Amino acid sequence: MEYVTFGHTGMEVSRICLGAMGFGDPNSGFHEWVLEEEESRRVIKQALTLGINFFDTANVYSYGASERILGKALNDFANRDEIVVATKVFSEMRKGPNGRGLSRKAILSEIDQSLERLGMDYVDLYIIHRWDYNTPIEETMEALHEVVKSGKARYIGASAMYAWQFAKAQAVAEKNGWTKFVSMQDHLNLLYREEEREMLPLCQDQQIAVTPYSPLASGRLTRDWSATTKRFETDKVAQSKYDNTLEQDRVIVERVAELAEKYQVERVQIALAWLLQKEQVVAPIIGATKESHLVSAIKALEVKLSLEDVAFLEEPYVPHVIMGHS
Repeated sequence: MEYVTFGHTGMEVSRICLGAMGFGDPNSGFHEWVLEEEESRRVIKQALTLGINFFDTANVYSYGASERILGKALNDFANRDEIVVATKVFSEMRKGPNGRGLSRKAILSEIDQSLERLGMDYVDLYIIHRWDYNTPIEETMEALHEVVKSGKARYIGASAMYAWQFAKAQAVAEKNGWTKFVSMQDHLNLLYREEEREMLPLCQDQQIAVTPYSPLASGRLTRDWSATTKRFETDKVAQSKYDNTLEQDRVIVERVAELAEKYQVERVQIALAWLLQKEQVVAPIIGATKESHLVSAIKALEVKLSLEDVAFLEEPYVPHVIMGHS
């Protein structure tokens, strides 16, 4: 396993992050394809065995069940001082007033609930899951600063927003002497590259750690075009991201397969190698639901694409509708 510093910090993370959205309760109403605890623990243990020390979850994943499963497994299997745990806040956790968002009230309440579910005194990275259009960014940044200063989080990060919003949040924090974001978790893969326009250059300039979510386009980059899985058939979020661009994306998927055959590797390794060759990318978030998924993903660290390979993969891309920013 390779380890790198996390953006403009001294914290060290593995170059592959295990995403925990696939761990939880299939009956929670979140996603019916998620793994329950016993299967999840096997994947988490395998990640640790392979040297992965970076784990990402969110309060909304199976409405808390993901945090509980991940926290219990890490507390059982890992040295807390060596691992890096991230969770998120924003999404609706309950119906009624104050059940979602990035108000001071919501943030200070949700961090305590996340820590209780995780069974931990702190998280290493506390991420705002989306931009809150109903709360002043000053209120959000001051509340996040208090979370850090209280010792409940070591760093803060952001996810899925426009570059101008991210820049505004950073400026507000700097102006007031508050904690600034150190990471951006954005939607980035060979089928969706809109972040290359403004967000990635901003992150490179400011030494922000980029941790792409959906690096394999919910598996679309890793299998034959006609193949299906339970997640493929039932994941409405993934369908909303990719179903409208099937024809233009098909060519890219075919080129991933062509390069995989050329180098005698799996498609997942080509798709991840493309991400890993980007200077801004620290660790793609792999939503593994099988131990073998992690073994395959880690082998991507050995694949070095040439400039010609990168151009071959990128050439068919056409602009996509912005996804995930609102």
